[in-house]
Amino acid sequence: MPTQQKIDRVQDIKDRLERSSITMTASYSGITVNEMIELRRAMRAGGIDFTIVKNTLLNLAATEANKPQIKEIINGPTAVAIAYDDPAAAAKTLADFIRDGGTSLAILGAVMGDGAPMASGDVTKLASLPPKPVLLAMLLGQMQTPIARLATVMNGPIQALDNVLQARVRQMMESNPVPAESPNSTTETAVPVGVPESTAEEATGDEEDTTESEGSTDGLESEATVKENTAEETSE
Repeated sequence: MPTQQKIDRVQDIKDRLERSSITMTASYSGITVNEMIELRRAMRAGGIDFTIVKNTLLNLAATEANKPQIKEIINGPTAVAIAYDDPAAAAKTLADFIRDGGTSLAILGAVMGDGAPMASGDVTKLASLPPKPVLLAMLLGQMQTPIARLATVMNGPIQALDNVLQARVRQMMESNPVPAESPNSTTETAVPVGVPESTAEEATGDEEDTTESEGSTDGLESEATVKENTAEETSE
């Protein structure tokens, strides 16, 4: 009959498994106490719960959490690392510690969400992926590229039509130039402001009459001068 301590332990692991984004298992045989302390400290800094639990209790917790596939990645003395955020970041944290720590810790496998079990090689590949923000940026860039190409394709006919219309307008302007405004050949007599037109016309007529009269007077004076000259020549 299970003790209350074991029941509580199973319930605690079950709750963690239900909230997890990835559950990784590792073989910890041959690890010293100091190495285990450093490992747990590094996992805690990466937001990972790292614990050692008996296989029977872990199997019960996986069944109650509706994640029986976890049983397939349990083999021998097994430690479990449970993460709740970015699965790739969690896998990288564990893989980096194993690579740089020089311990005998070895990844057995992982279950991401409710997915199928992953082998140790798949976990290593997951650890090599860029962080989640970088992946999202790459995905967004891939989504924006087709949209930009579509916008370019749609704008192409409109731009081509605009070019054709502008070329046609230039052609029509070259073939039918607008005539320049010809200067006025008739010089109009300026009329002073405030003077009626009839008065201005009369003034112009008077000037013409005066000119003619002066011309006539000059003619009479010339005839008299000729007669005097003729008389003098005759007396002589």
